[in-house]
Amino acid sequence: MVLASRFAGRWLLGFAFATSLAIAGPPAGKTTFRWVDDQGVVHYGDRIPPQYATKERSVLNAQGVEVKHLDAQKTAEQIEAESRRQQELFRQKQHDNFLITTYTSVKDIEALRDERLQQLQAQRTAAEQYIDTLHSRLNGLQSRAMVFRPYNAKKGARRMPDDLAEDLVRTLNEMRSQTEALTSKSQEETTLRTQFQADIERYRELHAAHADR
Repeated sequence: MVLASRFAGRWLLGFAFATSLAIAGPPAGKTTFRWVDDQGVVHYGDRIPPQYATKERSVLNAQGVEVKHLDAQKTAEQIEAESRRQQELFRQKQHDNFLITTYTSVKDIEALRDERLQQLQAQRTAAEQYIDTLHSRLNGLQSRAMVFRPYNAKKGARRMPDDLAEDLVRTLNEMRSQTEALTSKSQEETTLRTQFQADIERYRELHAAHADR
C-alpha cells in the first residue's frame, strides 16, 4: 500500500513537471522559433520545417519572449492586390491635395463644372450641325445615284461613275463617325457631371474633417 502510494506520488510529480514544460513553451538558453502546423498545434524548435518556412511564425529569445513576428509569405495575387490598393491610396491622396489647394469653395468647383459643360454643349451643337450638312449632301448624292445602276433598273442605264460611288461611301462613313462622336459627347457629359459631383462631396468631407480638428 505504501509502495503504491509512493509510485502514485512520483507519477503525479512527473506529470506536473511535463505539464509545466508544455505551458512554459520553448526551452531557455537559446533563440527559438514558434509556428503552428496545419492542424493548429503550436510548435517550438531551433529550426522550422521547410513546409512551414513561409507560414506565419515568431522568433523568441532565451526567455521565451517574442522578439520578431514574421507574417506568412503572400501569394502573387495578394501582392498584386496590395500594390493596387497602395496605388489607389496614393492617387486618392494626390487628388485630395489637388482639391484642397485648387478650390476655395464648392462654388469654385461648380463654376468649373458649368464651364466644362458649356464647352461640351458647344461641341455637341457643332457636331449636330455638321451631321445635318452631311445628311443634306448624302440626299443629293443619292438623288444623282438613282439614274445609274444598280438603283436604276431600266434597260440601258449606265453604271454609276466611280467618283460618285466614292462620294457616297465617304459621306456615309463620315456620318457614321460623327454620329458615334455625338453619342460619345453625351456619355462624356454624364461622366463629367458624375466626376464633379464626386469632387464636390469629397471636398465637403475634407473641409468637415479639417474643421473637426
